[in-house]
Amino acid sequence: MARTSPFKFLQEVRAEVNKVTWPSRKETMITTAMVFVMVAAASIFFMLADQVIRVLVTFVLGVGH
Repeated sequence: MARTSPFKFLQEVRAEVNKVTWPSRKETMITTAMVFVMVAAASIFFMLADQVIRVLVTFVLGVGH
């Protein structure tokens, strides 16, 4: 494998970074809001699923009677 000088490497890195399309502030805010909504929805779903499983296991094992 050919060795690349540190200077050449940094030039190539800079060229690649210039090709990146960075999101706008609005796109970042919308994506962040979507993540928070999905986290809230997932946490509610798993809380409800946990409660249903707890009730079923308690019923099957007869705990608390």
